Amino acid sequence: MTRLSFEAAESRLRRLLAELAPDAGDRLPAERMLAMRLGCSRETLRKGLSTLEREGEIWRHVGQGTFRGARPRHLPVRDMLLVEGATPPDLMRARILLEPQVAAEAARRADAPDIAHLRGRLAAGRRAPDLAACEQADDAFHRAVAEVSRNPVLIGLLTYLSGARRRAAWQREWHRTYRRIGADEFRTIHSDQHRDIVDRIAAADAAGAAERMAVHLRTIEAAMSGAG
Repeated sequence: MTRLSFEAAESRLRRLLAELAPDAGDRLPAERMLAMRLGCSRETLRKGLSTLEREGEIWRHVGQGTFRGARPRHLPVRDMLLVEGATPPDLMRARILLEPQVAAEAARRADAPDIAHLRGRLAAGRRAPDLAACEQADDAFHRAVAEVSRNPVLIGLLTYLSGARRRAAWQREWHRTYRRIGADEFRTIHSDQHRDIVDRIAAADAAGAAERMAVHLRTIEAAMSGAG
């Protein structure tokens, strides 16, 4: 399939905007659907959306979507600017502060289907064939723990942090780390730690789940610090 150039995709996006979201406040479809509709990559689509946002044609809010019109006055700062400026150590510290408590809440709320879902995410991580798949599987596991908490605020915060993992600075640090230690460590040590977290959640052990999550995140922090 031939991908559109940025200029062609932007032109088509402007026409599609008038069709799908003609009025201020209308919500646009998800990026995946827009990219398919336009026949372009997600990266090209995001460049086009950034242009429209600068022009005041759309505004975006993490966890809520993309909307037609200028950003409402009560949301004066695009919150992704905070993510874009975050360093990998910033992100890891935020995760260490937040995610153990998310795991604890998941332990309080999880039922049998939740545990099966988490174990499925764990199995996918063990099967990850390369570094990119390891990153995706790890992100999916941590988001799944948040989903099991059934708290929309916690889910939103973890989704926000997940967005930071797609930034260039994090990706560079991740690849530097896993070039040094190898994907096998993710499929063994890190996946074993994921298993320990799931086991504590399955046992409804909130304190244990928080402790195992903290150990896991500090392992990642130490690995990334040693890769510099």
